[in-house]
Amino acid sequence: MAALVAGTPWMRIRVIPEFAPPFIFRRHFRRNFSVRASIDSDAPVRVRFAPSPTGNLHVGGARTALFNYLFARSKGGKFVLRIEDTDLERSTRESEEAVLRDLAWLGLDWDEGPGVGGDYGPYRQSERNAMYKQYAEKLLESGHVYRCFCSNEELEKMKEIAELKKLPPVYSGKWATAADGEVEEELAKGTPYTYRFRVPKEGSLKINDLIRGEVSWKLDTLGDFVIMRSNGQPVYNFCVTVDDATMAISHVIRAEEHLPNTLRQALIYKALGFPMPSFAHVSLILAPDRSKLSKRHGATSVGQYRDMGYLPQAMVNYLALLGWGDGTENEFFTIDQLVEKFSIGRVNKSGAVFDSTKLRWMNGQHLRAIPFEELSQLIGERWKSTGLLTESEGPFVEDAVQLLKDGIDLVTDSDTALSSLLSYPVHATLTSPEGRPIVEDKLSEVSAHLLAAYDSGELFGALEEGLAGWQKWVKGFGKTLKRKAVTLMAGEVIVHAPEGFINRKTPWP
Repeated sequence: MAALVAGTPWMRIRVIPEFAPPFIFRRHFRRNFSVRASIDSDAPVRVRFAPSPTGNLHVGGARTALFNYLFARSKGGKFVLRIEDTDLERSTRESEEAVLRDLAWLGLDWDEGPGVGGDYGPYRQSERNAMYKQYAEKLLESGHVYRCFCSNEELEKMKEIAELKKLPPVYSGKWATAADGEVEEELAKGTPYTYRFRVPKEGSLKINDLIRGEVSWKLDTLGDFVIMRSNGQPVYNFCVTVDDATMAISHVIRAEEHLPNTLRQALIYKALGFPMPSFAHVSLILAPDRSKLSKRHGATSVGQYRDMGYLPQAMVNYLALLGWGDGTENEFFTIDQLVEKFSIGRVNKSGAVFDSTKLRWMNGQHLRAIPFEELSQLIGERWKSTGLLTESEGPFVEDAVQLLKDGIDLVTDSDTALSSLLSYPVHATLTSPEGRPIVEDKLSEVSAHLLAAYDSGELFGALEEGLAGWQKWVKGFGKTLKRKAVTLMAGEVIVHAPEGFINRKTPWP
């Protein structure tokens, strides 16, 4: 079970001046807050991926999970999976199962989390409410938070006044200095209240982001913020901070859209006496028009790409290259190679464009890198599941896969390729006015000799010599069979093309 972590100081917060004792802090403390961090490199590496189960796993989330996984594995650390399901209206167990399934499909196995367990559980926020309330009460007792009885109407009015004055929409602090008697009176009436965190009026927060370098915020733009809602549910920034601290997370690697949350979280870390982790904020994945990648640009979830026939190793390879590189021209990596090469220092802070054409090409590279026996089984099972074949293995499957593999990039491409091959009108061709005379003129004898030439490599040798070599071979082949070369090869032939198989009249030399 999770507990308050005195913690290994993987990052210390230095505050000038220190927070005052509660009795001073509640009234007249001049709130000046400046943060400087120093990292203990000897601390064990623990990272986390914390998705919300409100939908499918987006490729952006998958890349964040991948970077956390690679960082943990490259440092000999732990990769923790935590489910952030405090949004009770939108969170579903079906979405959670889908996220877990997609992560497992990508091969991103977690060391702690749902289905695995661990020493820092539970790993669903919905099962940690008692802990959040415990720490909220601790902050109330120390004076770092206070009860706010403002109604929604009052808060809206404050926002309108701030807009008229062209000021940030921050809380006015109405209940920050309320007398104990006023508070007791509202409690006696049963007035709903939230817990608000006292934010220093002056000063700034600075962090050294592992990707973006130094980032700073001024505290006077924040205002006292809510950490517990009136219904007793914790607010995101509060429960995330408590979770990361009590799970001893050493490095928080997440999307850049969470960068503004760092300010609130740093204040909570200090107030609770927790050491603060290192932060690394990864750039967004962009669409080709350089807007944020969304559903309007096509497939965006991992599950969609799996259903389209993409391989997990290709998805992992491509996602890793969205903002990271090993400094060489190499773009083909296995998961083990990525673990060996990965460095957070080589993650680019600029947005990376998602190129579906390149992803398809990369999938083709990984498809053809699969050992033939494994590839034959993969495609054979696909053909059987779609009803194209009644058996998933055997000589026909192996021959068909060998024939088609160089012309496909996705497993699903094999469906069209095989259909084109099987739909070739063999009977109609052989019974046509052009085909019948050839069939009746000892076609089986010609075919046997032609196949023997193919098996021996003689046919390929002739083709490698170009047109002259080919013509010479055909003449010799005709003499062997006592046939004229011109009539020997006349007729329809099947010609391989990247799109599948097409038939056309091809005059042989």
